[in-house]
Amino acid sequence: MGDKRYNYSSVFTASELQPQEEVLAVMRKKKKLFIGIPKESFFQENRIALVPSSVATLVGHGHRVVIERGAGDKSNYVDQEYSEAGADIAYDPKQVFEADVIIKVAPPSIEELEYFKPNQIIISPMHLPMVTPDYLMKLKQKRVIALAWEYIKDQVGSFPFVRIISEMAGISAMLTSAELLSNSSGGQGILLGGITGVPPCKVVILGAGVVAEYATRTALGLGADVRIFDNNIHKMMRLQHLLGRRLYTSSINSDALNKELSDADVAIGAIHSSTGRAPVVVSEDMVSQMKAGSVIMDVSIDQGGCFATSRVTTHEKPTFREYGVIHYCVPNIASRVSQTASKAVSNILTPILLQAEGTGGIERLIYESPGLRHGVYSYKGCLTNDYLGEKFQIKVTSLDLLLSSNL
Repeated sequence: MGDKRYNYSSVFTASELQPQEEVLAVMRKKKKLFIGIPKESFFQENRIALVPSSVATLVGHGHRVVIERGAGDKSNYVDQEYSEAGADIAYDPKQVFEADVIIKVAPPSIEELEYFKPNQIIISPMHLPMVTPDYLMKLKQKRVIALAWEYIKDQVGSFPFVRIISEMAGISAMLTSAELLSNSSGGQGILLGGITGVPPCKVVILGAGVVAEYATRTALGLGADVRIFDNNIHKMMRLQHLLGRRLYTSSINSDALNKELSDADVAIGAIHSSTGRAPVVVSEDMVSQMKAGSVIMDVSIDQGGCFATSRVTTHEKPTFREYGVIHYCVPNIASRVSQTASKAVSNILTPILLQAEGTGGIERLIYESPGLRHGVYSYKGCLTNDYLGEKFQIKVTSLDLLLSSNL
């Protein structure tokens, strides 16, 4: 290398050679949230987003919670319990919608959207079949930040709201199907599990996710014969491993599916889409070949349904007949067990709200959390969900681009 010497003074200035100040992490200022929970008046909704124990936790951290009078009545939580937990009880819905964060267990109605204000955050289910172009345009006009429960992910990439509601939906779907098969509900008058000398009912389940797991557990517990269809071999292997037994499983192909559906007593649709509409895997022709008095439980109806003949029903009138087949297509099926469902949802929402406190608010948490960001479908006047944009021919803007421009 030779004897060459470098003159470092010519490279660095005098100031650069001086000791520099140490850069220390600065604690981010915590942001207190103003949370509003309105009373549900649509979709025959019985749940409430936060139970009193969760409200007490949030209030204990300095957050303000306002709840409309009677919002918890259908889940057997009275106003006094919320008041004692530290919540403010509002006698006018307008007071609730003054909050920065609105949490609902049903999608906001067109009437409720009138109360919204720019930059307000709404966290609720979306119920895809109920979404219309006018609804989305109203959201855009109000310039709110809307998150859908169905698409929010956790740190490991799963859907926590979908999972917990799916557990309840799977159990409820099977128990409801058993009731719909009875004479009193207009069914064939048969017992789901059968008895000695009488064969059990055949249950066909579409999908091998969480709904399918809990529906299968319940069906097997009642003694039914179960068939499971899914195109994901790993999911079917996982399901058999969790249940500890070999099951009838098949990929979704029209021949095998049509054969099993033709003499099935119960068919349960349990296919979830991570971004948009659930795929329709059962055609109208397949439904027409099913037995009269058999039952279709389309748990996927909140994402459009996976049976071609499905259409949204309500708790007041939960069923209809098509080709003699009883269809049950209530999107908020978990509302039938409102107190259990309210506790389950509250257990997921509370940690998210507490985490938002430490990051500087929910909007900042959306920026830092890819899972929460995945749930945003409308952001300050821009539609950000690709599926909705394609379905309704509305311009979609990249959420990442919007968030970076607001920094």
